[in-house]
Amino acid sequence: MSNYSEESLTDAQFELYEWIRNYVKDFQHSPSIRQMMNAMGLKSPAPIQSRLKHLQEKGFISWQEGKARTLKLVNQIFDGIPIKGSVAAGGLIETFSDIQENLDISDVFKKKDVFALTVNGDSMIDACIADGDMVLMEPIRDSFSIKNGTIVSAMVPGSGSTLKYFVKRGGKCFLEAANPAYDPIELNLDEVIFQGKLLAVWRKI
Repeated sequence: MSNYSEESLTDAQFELYEWIRNYVKDFQHSPSIRQMMNAMGLKSPAPIQSRLKHLQEKGFISWQEGKARTLKLVNQIFDGIPIKGSVAAGGLIETFSDIQENLDISDVFKKKDVFALTVNGDSMIDACIADGDMVLMEPIRDSFSIKNGTIVSAMVPGSGSTLKYFVKRGGKCFLEAANPAYDPIELNLDEVIFQGKLLAVWRKI
């Protein structure tokens, strides 16, 4: 998942990824499952869904399974967003000043092997990460370097993956939610694979 390289794709996965990339370039929106089936010469959606799942796991796309046209390419980089002043969250202030700056988020995407995940669930809601948000993650190379309080994507083989705060206490690893309705997940460090740490949250309003 942290190896964002086209060499990590199978021929079938690469064929679908290339077709999706060209489709989005031409039409500026994502294709439907049926369109992908027709393009790949398939009569069942299952192989397409399997390939999409692998593309998401390997960091090439973000996709909410079962929801139409939620597919997005991870490597779409923004050049900059204009900063037009400030806005108050308290009283009123003058807005849209003459500031001529761009909010440059390209550094986020320049980090090696950045990948995106779509959030399912509300366990991180108090960290302002909601269901349906897209999180941009930086791969974790050394699990021993993770600092307490870091938001990580962690996978427990055989059980699944989750987005949680990382906390280490007394040789144990705790994956803690930002929602009091969820209990911490207690694990040994050798029971979990840390896939990435949070860089940014993208929310489409």
